[in-house]
Amino acid sequence: MLGRPLSRAAAFAALLTLLLVGWEQCASRDLRARELARLDQALERHARELARWLGVAPPDTLTSKQLAERVDASARAAGVRVTLIDPDGRVRVDSDVYASRLPGIENHAGREEVVAALAGGVGKASRLSDTVGRELRYVAVPAPGGGVVRVSGDLDRVAAQVDSARAYALGVIAIAALGAMALFQGFFWLLHRRPLEEVRRMAAEVAEGRLDVRAPRISDPVLSRIAGAIHQIAAQLRSRLREVTREKEQLGAVLEAMVEGVLVVDEHGLILLANPRLRELFDIQGELEGRPLLEGIRNTDLDALLALASDSDETVGRNLTLHGSSPRTLQVTAARFPGAGDRVGTIAVFHDVTELMRLEEVRRDFVANASHELRTPLAAIRGFAETLLESASLSPEDQKSYLEVINRHAQRLSNLVEDLLELSTIESRTVRLEIASVDVARVAENLIADSRLRLEERRIEATLRVERRPVALADPRALDQVLGNLLDNALKYTEPGGSIEVSIEPRAGGVRVAVADTGIGIPAGDTARIFERFYRVDRARSRALGGTGLGLSIVKHLVQAMGGEIFVKSDLGRGSTFVFTLPGAEEDTESPAPEESPCADA
Repeated sequence: MLGRPLSRAAAFAALLTLLLVGWEQCASRDLRARELARLDQALERHARELARWLGVAPPDTLTSKQLAERVDASARAAGVRVTLIDPDGRVRVDSDVYASRLPGIENHAGREEVVAALAGGVGKASRLSDTVGRELRYVAVPAPGGGVVRVSGDLDRVAAQVDSARAYALGVIAIAALGAMALFQGFFWLLHRRPLEEVRRMAAEVAEGRLDVRAPRISDPVLSRIAGAIHQIAAQLRSRLREVTREKEQLGAVLEAMVEGVLVVDEHGLILLANPRLRELFDIQGELEGRPLLEGIRNTDLDALLALASDSDETVGRNLTLHGSSPRTLQVTAARFPGAGDRVGTIAVFHDVTELMRLEEVRRDFVANASHELRTPLAAIRGFAETLLESASLSPEDQKSYLEVINRHAQRLSNLVEDLLELSTIESRTVRLEIASVDVARVAENLIADSRLRLEERRIEATLRVERRPVALADPRALDQVLGNLLDNALKYTEPGGSIEVSIEPRAGGVRVAVADTGIGIPAGDTARIFERFYRVDRARSRALGGTGLGLSIVKHLVQAMGGEIFVKSDLGRGSTFVFTLPGAEEDTESPAPEESPCADA
């Protein structure tokens, strides 16, 4: 009676085993294909990175040793073999072959992957390497300027993963076969219904995503092993889920912290991902994921760029100009995701180069202004010198006049060069400031006293207003230069009969100094650029007064080097006020000073 159910169970188990073994074979081939594709992607990525490096540093510009060292470093970092092949098939560098052995290597022009790469595509092949004696997977891409970059990796790891999966699958098949035999035994069902129900419930919970299930205690060894296998599967899934979650959180943290904007769209142009920096660059509020690109980010130039990148195998780059309350210039680099379709998806990275563009414009203005400032006195010196050389009939008075002009312009050139050198020294931070406690009011009094003759000649009244004589932490010579330049600037641009006021007062943690005049003032559009090198509001008047156009720039850098700030307030035709702050010293003289003391008057 028992033999028939057992024979039927054995027959069903044999049939099921055959089906599962066939499924295992198909699954193994599919797994091998997937692992091979993953290996191909990694090898192609390493090959393209090395090819991009060769585009920046062409092989012709490097020695054989430098090229070999770069290839070896890249191969060690990626754990692969790297080979550089010339257009004629000759092996130029190989990370697994000594340089002395390269001439004896067979010409690679006929290799399958090399032929495909020389034709402009991506070549792939698997075979036993005659050179290193291992079975390798080869991926080759074209190199900039001709030739091929080939990267290869061992297939042993792929075979090991497939073998591990096959062993696991065969174990599952064995368990399934045993379970099939048990199911066909009626008495087994009657005696072990409850354990089977527990195992079924456990499997159902795993299928529903509850991966923290525990294997029940079952006396039957077969069901116990099945429950243990299900428990092991649940534990593995739980581990994989934690790993995926951790990787997702890491990716999210990286995207959150990036200073570049990142945008990912799918093949239909729907936004898949946009990091916070991208929203900041485009000033976008609300969700972007799942929305069409032109609906979420209203920029037709960006849409055209992504469309171009999605139809190309190459990386596409372009600058985008964003208009609005705060105009920006963005450098965008876009590339298509690899895939079988024409447009699988596209990723774009945005760099804010607004400040770089502004600095480039400032650099161009500086070069133009410096050239112009140097050209004027040089032309005058050359012209009068040629006149003196060519005209023998000049009177002594004319000769003296011409020499005075030459001397005046030579002095102007000397002042210009000295100011440029001083500004360069300050900006390079090579100047050493000697910070000490300085009585700012005393410095201002001395400077005003030294300017008394100029003030009287121009009939300008200068006053000093001090509150509690604050003491600042500053370099005495630098502070003297800052205040001297500001007073000199006020004297130049204040008409006779005007006035200058220097006010000094303590502020929280520092000292505030203001130099106000009743001069010609500065247009509103020029106040933002007044501290730039060679920038003048009234160019003709500044040159006539002997200015180099660098004084305010030097003042700004000296104030910042002492830990302070400077700004200007001005009304055109009514005067200007230059205000700067300095850190305050702990000791502060409490003796009050006069509220307003005239230092010079008309």
